[in-house]
Amino acid sequence: MTTAPVKLAVIGAGRAGLLHAVNAQRWVGATELACIVDADPVTREKSSAELGVPGFETFEEAEGRASFDAVVITTPTSTHCDLSLAAAGASKHIFCEKPMALTLEECDRMAAACEKAGVVLQIGFVRRFQPEFVEAKRRVDAGEIGRPMLVKSLTRGPGLPPAWAHDIQRSNGLLAEVNSHDFDSVRWLAGSEIERVYVETANFKGAERGVTAAGFYDNAIVSLRMASGTLGMVDGACPADYGYDARAEILGTEGMILIGDNRSLALLQARSRGSGEIATYSSWPERFEPAYREELRHFAEVITNGGKAAVGAADGRAAVAAVLAANRSWQEERPVRIPGEDL
Repeated sequence: MTTAPVKLAVIGAGRAGLLHAVNAQRWVGATELACIVDADPVTREKSSAELGVPGFETFEEAEGRASFDAVVITTPTSTHCDLSLAAAGASKHIFCEKPMALTLEECDRMAAACEKAGVVLQIGFVRRFQPEFVEAKRRVDAGEIGRPMLVKSLTRGPGLPPAWAHDIQRSNGLLAEVNSHDFDSVRWLAGSEIERVYVETANFKGAERGVTAAGFYDNAIVSLRMASGTLGMVDGACPADYGYDARAEILGTEGMILIGDNRSLALLQARSRGSGEIATYSSWPERFEPAYREELRHFAEVITNGGKAAVGAADGRAAVAAVLAANRSWQEERPVRIPGEDL
């Protein structure tokens, strides 16, 4: 018996939206691209023509004129809650890119709406589906390196984030837009909740790149303490002009695991994307190509066969809580506990 593919409406036709749309249409057999939704007419028409599917200005227009089972939300973070509530209200399953939302209250509203509607809510923490990260998690859980003592995760992105993300009030800043993945990775790999956060930030390139938003920073170092006692560290930078860089390390009582590191050279210098003594990744779609396809396949499988998404509302909320605590930490120059403070 052949199962019908899950029909998807991709909301937001930027880089992430187009990546998911192409994967749904060409690479993930369990899905079918039904339509594109984007408020910008030029972007919408161009994407619609390239993909050969209808384009709509709003979710409500798409819901009234097209047939689909689920949405993939890739719009700015400030829109995630309202779009998710609308989709859940229409009984559509939801794949929401990270960060889940701007506030914990928004996360809770999204989770409650999806539970009430009986629809799947999956958050786009793509590293959970990348083969080397999955294998590292398996080895940690199997006890191969003993008890985790320290988990380090870094993300450095080439180029500036989109202009709307410069404003910390609209985006929660670099720690949300770039390093949400790292907060989730540390929590996931350590198998423990984040309990305390301390952050230092700096702005090295903003002025020369024309960024004038108050509170903008382009580098951050985060120290974490987990409920289990494991220590954590997050390293974020954007722009890091040498390329896209995502790595992790787990130090255990009986060994260690490096993820995404290369030790073929004792000294490595990288200056430009895709070149250097060892070629760097030019972008995040290139670095995590298999994982983006696998997370969409998993989303379709859960919708078709039932169950819960491997990365759900609780995971998205935990990362948002860590980001909010981190922002309070650098703004107030002190460690911040989770829970224990009004975030």
